[in-house]
Amino acid sequence: MSADLFMPEAIRLAEEGMLRNEGGPFGCVIVKEGHIVGRGNNQVLLTHDPTAHAEVVAIRDATRRLGNYSLHGCDLYTSCEPCPMCLGAIYWARIDRIYYACTREDAAEIEFDDQMIYNEFAASRDMRKIPMISLMREESKRIFEMWVQKEDRIQY
Repeated sequence: MSADLFMPEAIRLAEEGMLRNEGGPFGCVIVKEGHIVGRGNNQVLLTHDPTAHAEVVAIRDATRRLGNYSLHGCDLYTSCEPCPMCLGAIYWARIDRIYYACTREDAAEIEFDDQMIYNEFAASRDMRKIPMISLMREESKRIFEMWVQKEDRIQY
Protein backbone atom coordinates (compact mmCIF):
# COMPACT_ATOMS: atom_id res chain seq x y z
CA MET A 1 0.00 0.00 0.00
CA SER A 2 1.19 3.49 -0.74
CA ALA A 3 0.85 6.36 1.74
CA ASP A 4 -2.10 7.84 -0.18
CA LEU A 5 -4.13 4.73 0.68
CA PHE A 6 -3.66 4.93 4.45
CA MET A 7 -6.01 7.84 5.18
CA PRO A 8 -8.72 6.51 2.86
CA GLU A 9 -8.52 3.22 4.77
CA ALA A 10 -8.99 5.04 8.09
CA ILE A 11 -11.98 6.88 6.63
CA ARG A 12 -13.40 3.61 5.25
CA LEU A 13 -13.14 2.02 8.70
CA ALA A 14 -14.94 5.04 10.19
CA GLU A 15 -17.80 4.71 7.75
CA GLU A 16 -18.17 0.95 8.08
CA GLY A 17 -18.14 1.00 11.87
CA MET A 18 -20.64 3.85 11.96
CA LEU A 19 -22.98 2.08 9.54
CA ARG A 20 -22.79 -1.09 11.69
CA ASN A 21 -23.72 1.07 14.73
CA GLU A 22 -20.52 0.06 16.53
CA GLY A 23 -19.81 3.65 17.58
CA GLY A 24 -19.13 7.12 16.31
CA PRO A 25 -17.78 7.96 12.84
CA PHE A 26 -14.09 7.44 13.57
CA GLY A 27 -11.48 5.14 12.03
CA CYS A 28 -7.74 4.64 12.36
CA VAL A 29 -4.84 2.68 10.91
CA ILE A 30 -1.29 2.31 12.17
CA VAL A 31 1.47 1.93 9.61
CA LYS A 32 4.98 0.55 9.97
CA GLU A 33 7.44 0.38 7.09
CA GLY A 34 4.69 0.99 4.55
CA HIS A 35 2.32 -1.71 5.85
CA ILE A 36 -0.80 -1.42 7.97
CA VAL A 37 -0.10 -3.18 11.28
CA GLY A 38 -3.18 -2.03 13.18
CA ARG A 39 -6.76 -1.14 12.35
CA GLY A 40 -9.57 0.25 14.42
CA ASN A 41 -12.90 1.96 14.31
CA ASN A 42 -14.87 3.43 17.18
CA GLN A 43 -16.46 0.49 19.03
CA VAL A 44 -17.85 2.22 22.11
CA LEU A 45 -21.41 1.04 21.45
CA LEU A 46 -20.40 -2.45 20.31
CA THR A 47 -18.23 -3.18 23.36
CA HIS A 48 -19.91 -0.92 25.96
CA ASP A 49 -16.40 0.40 26.56
CA PRO A 50 -15.95 4.19 26.66
CA THR A 51 -12.25 3.75 25.89
CA ALA A 52 -12.86 1.83 22.63
CA HIS A 53 -12.09 4.81 20.41
CA ALA A 54 -10.68 4.09 16.95
CA GLU A 55 -7.12 5.05 17.90
CA VAL A 56 -7.13 2.90 21.06
CA VAL A 57 -8.58 -0.07 19.16
CA ALA A 58 -5.91 0.35 16.47
CA ILE A 59 -3.12 0.66 19.06
CA ARG A 60 -4.31 -2.54 20.76
CA ASP A 61 -4.44 -4.31 17.39
CA ALA A 62 -0.96 -3.13 16.39
CA THR A 63 0.72 -3.96 19.71
CA ARG A 64 -0.85 -7.43 19.65
CA ARG A 65 0.26 -8.06 16.07
CA LEU A 66 3.79 -6.71 16.64
CA GLY A 67 4.19 -8.27 20.07
CA ASN A 68 5.47 -5.06 21.59
CA TYR A 69 4.02 -2.27 23.73
CA SER A 70 6.13 0.27 21.81
CA LEU A 71 4.96 1.44 18.41
CA HIS A 72 8.12 3.47 17.78
CA GLY A 73 8.67 3.56 14.04
CA CYS A 74 4.93 3.65 13.33
CA ASP A 75 2.70 6.38 11.96
CA LEU A 76 -0.97 6.77 12.83
CA TYR A 77 -3.64 7.83 10.33
CA THR A 78 -6.97 8.79 11.84
CA SER A 79 -10.16 10.13 10.35
CA CYS A 80 -10.31 12.85 13.03
CA GLU A 81 -7.88 14.69 15.29
CA PRO A 82 -7.43 12.50 18.39
CA CYS A 83 -9.30 13.28 21.60
CA PRO A 84 -7.30 13.85 24.81
CA MET A 85 -7.56 10.17 25.85
CA CYS A 86 -6.39 8.92 22.47
CA LEU A 87 -3.62 11.49 22.29
CA GLY A 88 -2.36 10.25 25.66
CA ALA A 89 -2.45 6.64 24.42
CA ILE A 90 -0.59 7.65 21.26
CA TYR A 91 2.17 9.25 23.33
CA TRP A 92 2.39 6.22 25.64
CA ALA A 93 2.64 3.96 22.56
CA ARG A 94 5.52 6.12 21.25
CA ILE A 95 4.04 6.54 17.78
CA ASP A 96 6.22 8.73 15.54
CA ARG A 97 3.63 10.81 13.64
CA ILE A 98 -0.09 11.51 13.58
CA TYR A 99 -1.94 12.24 10.36
CA TYR A 100 -5.58 13.31 10.78
CA ALA A 101 -8.44 14.30 8.49
CA CYS A 102 -11.20 16.15 10.39
CA THR A 103 -10.30 18.54 13.20
CA ARG A 104 -11.56 18.53 16.77
CA GLU A 105 -13.65 21.55 15.82
CA ASP A 106 -15.30 19.46 13.08
CA ALA A 107 -16.04 16.78 15.68
CA ALA A 108 -17.53 19.37 18.06
CA GLU A 109 -19.94 20.42 15.31
CA ILE A 110 -21.44 16.91 15.35
CA GLU A 111 -21.58 16.82 19.18
CA PHE A 112 -18.27 15.07 19.88
CA ASP A 113 -16.85 18.00 21.84
CA ASP A 114 -13.69 17.37 23.87
CA GLN A 115 -13.22 20.96 25.03
CA MET A 116 -14.54 20.20 28.53
CA ILE A 117 -11.78 17.60 28.96
CA TYR A 118 -9.09 20.00 27.75
CA ASN A 119 -10.46 22.54 30.26
CA GLU A 120 -10.39 19.96 33.05
CA PHE A 121 -6.72 19.17 32.35
CA ALA A 122 -5.90 22.85 32.72
CA ALA A 123 -7.86 23.20 35.99
CA SER A 124 -6.29 22.55 39.37
CA ARG A 125 -7.33 19.26 41.00
CA ASP A 126 -9.55 21.05 43.51
CA MET A 127 -11.48 22.82 40.73
CA ARG A 128 -12.31 19.80 38.56
CA LYS A 129 -15.86 18.58 37.94
CA ILE A 130 -15.02 15.11 39.28
CA PRO A 131 -13.65 15.32 42.83
CA MET A 132 -10.13 13.92 43.23
CA ILE A 133 -9.33 12.73 46.76
CA SER A 134 -5.89 11.40 47.69
CA LEU A 135 -5.88 8.47 50.12
CA MET A 136 -3.06 6.35 51.62
CA ARG A 137 -0.29 8.11 49.72
CA GLU A 138 2.53 6.98 51.99
CA GLU A 139 1.42 3.34 51.82
CA SER A 140 1.31 3.50 48.06
CA LYS A 141 4.65 5.33 47.79
CA ARG A 142 6.19 2.26 49.47
CA ILE A 143 5.36 0.28 46.31
CA PHE A 144 6.99 3.00 44.20
CA GLU A 145 10.13 2.65 46.29
CA MET A 146 10.05 -1.11 45.78
CA TRP A 147 9.80 -0.51 42.02
CA VAL A 148 12.92 1.67 42.06
CA GLN A 149 14.82 -1.05 43.94
CA LYS A 150 13.52 -3.93 41.81
CA GLU A 151 16.54 -5.30 39.95
CA ASP A 152 14.59 -7.17 37.27
CA ARG A 153 12.15 -4.37 36.43
CA ILE A 154 11.51 -3.70 32.78
CA GLN A 155 11.47 0.02 32.18
CA TYR A 156 8.96 1.17 29.60
